[in-house]
This record gives sequence, C-alpha cells and structure tokens, in this order.
Amino acid sequence: MNLTAIKAIYRFEMARFFRTLTQSLISPVLSTSLYFVVFGTAIGSAIETVEGVSYGAFIVPGLIMLSVMTQATSNASFGIYFPKFIGTIYELLSAPVNFIEITIGYVGAAATKALFIGTIIFATAFFFVDVTVAHPVWMVAFLVMTCISFALLGFIIGIWAGNFEQLQLIPLLIITPLVFLGGSFYSVSMLPPVWQTITMFNPVVYLISGFRWAFFDTADVPVGLSLAAISLFMAACLAAIWWIFRTGWRIRQ
Repeated sequence: MNLTAIKAIYRFEMARFFRTLTQSLISPVLSTSLYFVVFGTAIGSAIETVEGVSYGAFIVPGLIMLSVMTQATSNASFGIYFPKFIGTIYELLSAPVNFIEITIGYVGAAATKALFIGTIIFATAFFFVDVTVAHPVWMVAFLVMTCISFALLGFIIGIWAGNFEQLQLIPLLIITPLVFLGGSFYSVSMLPPVWQTITMFNPVVYLISGFRWAFFDTADVPVGLSLAAISLFMAACLAAIWWIFRTGWRIRQ
C-alpha cells in the first residue's frame, strides 16, 4: 500500500476544500439553517409531535443526511472529474499507484468533507431545537458509512460524466429528490398505505430511518435492514469501481 500516494491525493483534495470554504462549508450551513427556520419553526409550530418527537427535532437527521449525501457525492465526483477534464488523470494512471490507493485518496477526502459538514450542521441544530441522541455510537457509524458510500457513488459519477452538465445530472435529478421523498421531513407511517409501499422502493429511506433511530430510538424500517441496505450499496459501488479500473471504462477513452 502506497501511503505516500494516498496522503498526497487526500491532502490535495482537502486543500481545495479549504480554498473554497465559502462554497464548501458556509453555503450548506446557511441553506440548512433556512430549512430549520422554515420547517422547524414555521411548519413545526403547526405540528406538535411526530412519533413522540417535536417536529423541529424530528427533521434534524433528515437535514444532516440531505447535506451529507449531496456534499459527499458532489465533492467526490468533481475531485476525479476535474483531473480527467484537464488531462492530468493520465499522470496519475501512469504513476506507481493502484486503483485502491486512488480510490482511498479521493473518496476518503470527499467523505471527510461531508463528515465535517454533517458535524457542523448537527452543532447548528442546537441553536434551533433541543436534540438528543439515543445511540451516539450508531449515529456516528451511520454517518460515516453514508459519507463513504455516497463518496464512492460520486467517484463513479465523476468517472462517468463527460461534461460538467452530466456531473450535476444525477445529484440534482436523482439523489436530491430521493432524499426529499425518503422521509427527511416526515415519517413514512404518515403516508397512505399505497404510498408507504411505494416509498419502500426508495433506498434512501433505509439510510434516513437508521440514522433517525440512532437519534430518537424510532424508525420506519428495522435497523438491521438499514445496515444491510447501506452495506450492500457500499459493496455495489466498490464492485463498480473495481470493474471501471479493470476495464478502463471512461478513464482511458
């Protein structure tokens, strides 16, 4: 394992994060604060509790997941796409660095950025609502696994994308709607039976449900199923990345 290569890629990506701190950190925190004001205060005043939890506190896990998923995906996709766009990816591919080290460097940096943003948003929530965490260890576990899995997905998107428009296509048209419809701002049990069944086909539901369970000890689906879903998703992304580097798809073309 070439730790020097991993460290170099990781530090380069993290340096880019701190160079664009306004876009990378302040913007997500401000937008999430607006969600707290609109949903937590305005709408929350009309909704007493959801599954025994105040509505303002109930949406905290969903808001954290919304930011973490989108940021992990966008950071990882841009991180690998830009070297491909300007042609420096070939220097990386010709260096004595294997695909595992490349993946760890880029995905590790993207996951760290998303984890950092998620932590800041979690701290921001205390300014608006009273938040308790029933299972702190599991909360961290779900958060870290989500950061890594969506960073892996973003890495795949960055390799697949042929232009900047495609780079934003999946996050905007697929990931964000799935998060909004995955129980970020409501409990699945509040939906009519037909829509509850349809919602269960949304993979994001299992991630948000497991993360919310870590906060309030209440979930829309069994926690074991949430863990299995995120583990399967992570394994599928790793398998896809292995295939991409093995075949050179979208990298050497």
